[in-house]
Amino acid sequence: MHAKPTLSRLPCRRWWIVFALALLPLFAEADDDQPTPDTLTWTVPFGVGGGTDVWARFMSHWMAQSLPSHPAIVIDNVPGGGSITGTNLFYTRAQPNGEEMLVTSASTQFPAMLEDPRVRFDYAKWTPIIAAPTGGVVYVQPRFGKETGEILDNLREEPTKFAMQTPTGLEMPVMLAFDMLGLAVEPVFGMRSRGEGRLAFERGEAGVDFQTTSAYFSSVTPLVESGQAVPLFSLGVMNDEGVIVRDPAFPDLPTFSELYLAQPGASRDDVAYEVFHKFFASGYALQKLLLVPKQVDARLLARYRDGAKALMTNEDFLAAARQQVGPYEPVVGEVAARQLASAMELSDARRQWVVDWLKDRYGVRVVTR
Repeated sequence: MHAKPTLSRLPCRRWWIVFALALLPLFAEADDDQPTPDTLTWTVPFGVGGGTDVWARFMSHWMAQSLPSHPAIVIDNVPGGGSITGTNLFYTRAQPNGEEMLVTSASTQFPAMLEDPRVRFDYAKWTPIIAAPTGGVVYVQPRFGKETGEILDNLREEPTKFAMQTPTGLEMPVMLAFDMLGLAVEPVFGMRSRGEGRLAFERGEAGVDFQTTSAYFSSVTPLVESGQAVPLFSLGVMNDEGVIVRDPAFPDLPTFSELYLAQPGASRDDVAYEVFHKFFASGYALQKLLLVPKQVDARLLARYRDGAKALMTNEDFLAAARQQVGPYEPVVGEVAARQLASAMELSDARRQWVVDWLKDRYGVRVVTR
């Protein structure tokens, strides 16, 4: 009988193969245990004080605690072009080493959907770690009244200004809402942030303003409490059936959809409402995004997403989030990736409708690729 080969009797080459295979789990485990980078840089393509900046600073604090190495997170504000400038810069310079991340908002997503030629970035080249829906509130100067009907009547009769960043940015659905309600609100473009728009309102230069929930809580609530501002409507939130319903952060405020659909002859099938709904879905139902280049190592990406998922069961985070950004449940990982891919879709016909509306109503010429 032939003796059964033992490890010592295996040919040298085969022995090294067996030895290497035996060590593979050890190397894999060591690699998986590598910590996240000590420092992360989050590019925020908006000015300090706006809704996206507030959200980024809030989330960076909690993400730093949730990640294994508790990295220092540096917020790099790069405003300009309604967020296009900083996002283009990130797209061309960010390395796929996991140390650089991007925070985007509707003002970034909308120009990409409209195929703005200034856009040099491609959402398909990024992958989300976490996405957060948000709400928002339109509020007015107290001279327009205190009750919804009275305010709407006065806004239809008395022209007033709305300080905006760009015609294709975060405020575009709000501007569309004003138009659909027949309000005599005229946009003034050129604000560097929503925070700057709020300051124009506080100085009395604008009769109406809009802020997302986080900025509203931090900066507008004191104005309401002191009688310097009156809330008019919220944008609402989207339920599981895709219908816009009342925002749980503002349950006593009607939504724009309620006000619009209450008008004679108005319908969810109206083209204008369909366009509003589309941009609401992409810009608000999935509004704040923390993204990394798609080439980031899959194990490091999983570590970041696990850190984000852990926050969903962290009671301290959830309590702080309800206070800071409202009662909205973040979306993490592959679910966020699927929703983002869907949200960024816009048909050629609907894109052309937006282009024609901006040109005919406001004289704004939108060039598309």
